[in-house]
Amino acid sequence: MVMKCTAVCLLALAFFGSVCDAQWPGYKPQKPYQKPATPPKQVPYEPQQTKQTFEKPISWVYPADPVVEPTPEVAFELRYPVAAATVAVECRERIAHVEVKKDMFGIGQFINAADLTLGNCGAVAEDSGAQVLIYEAELQDCLSTLALTEESLIYTFTLNYIPRPLGPSPVVRTSQAAVIVECHYPRKHNVSSLALDPLWVPFSAVKMAEEFLYFTLKLMTDDWKYERPSYQYFLGDTINIEAVVKQFFHVPLRIYVDSCVATLAPDISSTPRYGFIDNHGCLLDARLTGSDSRFMLRSAENKLQFQLEAFRFQGADSGLLYITCHLKATSASSAIDVEHRACSWNNGWHEASQIDSVCGSCETANLGPLPSSPKGGQEQWVGKPSPSNPGRKIRDVSQSEVFEWEGDVTLGPIPVGERAA
Repeated sequence: MVMKCTAVCLLALAFFGSVCDAQWPGYKPQKPYQKPATPPKQVPYEPQQTKQTFEKPISWVYPADPVVEPTPEVAFELRYPVAAATVAVECRERIAHVEVKKDMFGIGQFINAADLTLGNCGAVAEDSGAQVLIYEAELQDCLSTLALTEESLIYTFTLNYIPRPLGPSPVVRTSQAAVIVECHYPRKHNVSSLALDPLWVPFSAVKMAEEFLYFTLKLMTDDWKYERPSYQYFLGDTINIEAVVKQFFHVPLRIYVDSCVATLAPDISSTPRYGFIDNHGCLLDARLTGSDSRFMLRSAENKLQFQLEAFRFQGADSGLLYITCHLKATSASSAIDVEHRACSWNNGWHEASQIDSVCGSCETANLGPLPSSPKGGQEQWVGKPSPSNPGRKIRDVSQSEVFEWEGDVTLGPIPVGERAA
């Protein structure tokens, strides 16, 4: 019996053991032992090299050498002045009645009545509407002379015009003139004479300008497009002058005309001399003499243009002028200030770049009272010589650094001829 129970128990254990092997979830039968595989041989990493590229290609190149611009051929014809019919005389029974336009030379420049006399007699009246001076003289007065011919009695008067300098300045814009006025009286009846038109021949000469460093100073045609082929001018003409700084390899530059002096010789220290631009770019001519001289509005930073009304020095027979200007250039990014400006007078001071606030110091005590003549003032201010050594300088270190390039340029000789009255 015991043996039978033992066999049953062993059979039960074998059965339950097989059930456990089949259903136990965590149990896995062991696999037969395998030799681990040999790892592959490692090859050293070699990074791939690539060519470095830029997002934008480099556009910088070596600057080209300066090229001298060819001088263009300008269709220019010098216009010689013609006589202006500005004097008329009426021979009356006992007097000579003479009328003279205040614009005696026909150039738009009114003369001063005190500068014009009939013999030694001044004007007796003035027609302000027609701008005419009126003279009346007895036939035997005002230094008249009498000539007798078989047919006529001829009374001759001399109309003398002797211009005085404009204010205390040494310059005049009209020339001396003597107009002969005659009254012819036949012995048997009365006649009246016709107007007398005097003529004289102007002087002329030509010479090229002088260039200094990177600065140029040129005489330009009326339309400012070309360099003027002739240096000949006449009283009443407008002289167009253009100052340019050539930039070459510099940063963009702005040019200024710091001072200008007119003389009879190339030496700026010679006398007589007339400083018409001074005080760091103040064009004083219109303020002193009542002319139309002025700076033009800037068309480019490296270019500055101005107009000067032609004049002669009183008592100088040659009529030649030398104009010497001291030019400056700064970076175009630098501010326009009281030391770098281009101011001219036209019922107030105005700057070529329309920064008029920097022109206040142009009005100094040296200029005297405001002009009283029809076209401007009577006062003169003579400028001091500008430095003769060109170069570059830096302003006060307490201020922002501003580089300057300087140079002197001379134009001349410029012959200024007389106009016929």
